[in-house]
Amino acid sequence: MLDLIKTSIMAKIAVVAVLLIVAFALPATVHAQEIDKNTKCGSNISGLDPSNCNEDVSGSGNDIEGLIRTIINVFSVIVGSISVIMIIVGGFRYITSAGDSNNVSGAKNTILYAIVGLIIVAFAQIIVQFVLQRTVTD
Repeated sequence: MLDLIKTSIMAKIAVVAVLLIVAFALPATVHAQEIDKNTKCGSNISGLDPSNCNEDVSGSGNDIEGLIRTIINVFSVIVGSISVIMIIVGGFRYITSAGDSNNVSGAKNTILYAIVGLIIVAFAQIIVQFVLQRTVTD
């Protein structure tokens, strides 16, 4: 019965932690349009005429790059959040092991694997950013 209560509490803490991390970790995206003074594109600020706009003003044109970066960032946040939650769960299991060697080793393995997961996510993020930076030309 006590194990069921512990599992229920840990599940609730994990759900709340994931929701908080996702809510605060994802950056808000703001899009702004630059006014190019060399062309007649832009809003009607400073006498520029938007009806003579023949150029692409949607940004750098690298929508696929932005999509890939967003997917990688969201995936990294999710996996990183899960790793942090598993570190917390492993610590909780370690504290509540009551000296039982099987529970202690299981808790240590949980913490170890979660830390390895965080390291793998960090290196994957670095590698993907490096590859995207080298392959995309502005």
